Amino acid sequence: MEGPDKWALLDRLTIAADSFELSHRTLTVLKALLSFLPSRHIPDGPAGVVFASNARLSDRLHGMPESTLRRHLAQLVRLGLLVRRDSPNRKRFARNRGGEIASAFGFDLSPLVLQAELIERAASEAEAQQERLLAQRDRILVLRHALIRQEGNRALSDEAGRLLRRKPEAETLSQLEAQLRAALEAVESGALECEPSAPCLSLSTVQVSASDSQNERHIQDSDKSYLNSERTHRSKTPDVKTADNCKPSQEEAGVTLADVLETCKEARSFFPERLRDWRDLVRVGDQIAPMLGIDQPVLIEAKRNMGAESAAVTVLCLLEKAATIRSPGAYLRRLTQMACEGRFTLSPMLMALRNRGNCQLTT
Repeated sequence: MEGPDKWALLDRLTIAADSFELSHRTLTVLKALLSFLPSRHIPDGPAGVVFASNARLSDRLHGMPESTLRRHLAQLVRLGLLVRRDSPNRKRFARNRGGEIASAFGFDLSPLVLQAELIERAASEAEAQQERLLAQRDRILVLRHALIRQEGNRALSDEAGRLLRRKPEAETLSQLEAQLRAALEAVESGALECEPSAPCLSLSTVQVSASDSQNERHIQDSDKSYLNSERTHRSKTPDVKTADNCKPSQEEAGVTLADVLETCKEARSFFPERLRDWRDLVRVGDQIAPMLGIDQPVLIEAKRNMGAESAAVTVLCLLEKAATIRSPGAYLRRLTQMACEGRFTLSPMLMALRNRGNCQLTT
């Protein structure tokens, strides 16, 4: 009688590995044992006994030391996934009769067949748990982005980002989700004051107590004015006011587009086409920012305080030093805060990159 497909069963057992306290190495040993069965299905009786020696098993495991092999075999026996059938002299061998295996001594894989339903159930539960974790992570990401957008608890949003890069358990994720919800509620109720490390924006710039839809409209409207600043500059119409009219254009600040393109060469690796004007540079900066792990709300805030052109140049500078900057998003936040305080200029940063003698971006 044929049992289940051995490889399909191994796949399900791999998914349910945590339920059976199986390590990757132990599963590799089990896979080697299954490879000695000539058929794809696990047979019952003596035909389901693997009688390969430790030396042959070690060879199939690419030279695994026999002491390590014996430890993993003992773990499989202890978990009841296989049974050891010892001969009187503890040698492993099989006796044939009529072209079939009549008796065999070695590792009996029939317990895998008997536990097939248990393995399938454990794998299904593991998959369901994984889906719940993914859904929980998605909710936390949404809450974190909302908290960043509304200028909420910055330390908590940073910690959430670090935590999500690991593999936290469900309980940890639940606690984090509750903390993020509480922080958002505090922001919406106006109870959360501006943190010392965060850019303290006036109510005319950001209305913390406004609803999500109002904040979203504010960001979109402001973002349009950034992109329109280039058109306003070109037309040289002094009567037209934009969100950036209090900030000098890049060329007025002593930074030309040619200077930027000559200094920030890494962007050409991703966008080899020629950048003709500042609008093209802003577009490229918008595309590079997520590649560096910079969240959209952080980029929008940089545009609000620096201007769209300065923010784009800053992003290209961060790309130049991506190998030495641990968190480009946090770095851009700090520069945004300096811009909010009137202490940010592009020229020293570009000069440091041109000289290459100074390995840090300075302002």
